[in-house]
Amino acid sequence: MIVERTMDEQFLANTYLVGPDGGGDGFYVDAHGDVASLVELAARHGITPTHLLLTHHHWDHVDAMPQLAEAHPGLEVLADERELEALRAATPDLAAYVTGTIAPGDVLDIGGLHLEVLHIPGHTAGMLGFLVEGELFTGDTLFKGSVGGVRAPGHTTYADLKSSIMDTIMSLPDATVLRPGHTDPSTVGEEREHNRFIRVWRGLDPEGDEPCTALGEPATLVLLGDDYDGGHKAWIRWPDGRDDIVPGSKVERG
Repeated sequence: MIVERTMDEQFLANTYLVGPDGGGDGFYVDAHGDVASLVELAARHGITPTHLLLTHHHWDHVDAMPQLAEAHPGLEVLADERELEALRAATPDLAAYVTGTIAPGDVLDIGGLHLEVLHIPGHTAGMLGFLVEGELFTGDTLFKGSVGGVRAPGHTTYADLKSSIMDTIMSLPDATVLRPGHTDPSTVGEEREHNRFIRVWRGLDPEGDEPCTALGEPATLVLLGDDYDGGHKAWIRWPDGRDDIVPGSKVERG
């Protein structure tokens, strides 16, 4: 299987081109940034993209849909129904490029590649992961060394995010390659052993109990972990016992 990606400098967001070895039908995952280079790579590899699969509706994963649709007439652009509704509300002009919906449990065969659609919510309600030939495209649910937040538009809950990671992604074989929506790839095994959030969830490392202020409100800092952009992601606990994942920049310590 061939996997190519581009990552833009501002948002560090990935767009992927996937196709079979030797060429044939293929697909894109998300659409942002320098997609022209991926169109060129598709031609070079002999890949004919027939689908664009969207992990979720956020702008930094969908704004290049017009360029890909223009480059590939007849391209099927598919999203979860919940994400399509959110996209229609946020940017109806972009939503017009979506040609249909896919749902958790769907199975696609594109160019001989077997693709399973997984539901991995938290960062958004309809976040989809795409499992293809031992590789999982994780959207903004799980990153190398970090996790998605649950404060972005269309988010659900900390419990959803944790379940998506621990019950769905971590149930896959350790050798499964993880290809996130931002920055570098990883594997299930690497994240199981080294991702600080997952280590605490597994009971390998203790929770913190440092008082802090998060989003202007008193809270407990359970973990201040690294984020994909060089900053931090914070797991905090509110006084009523609810857990939350927020940007580290929104947490004041001491």
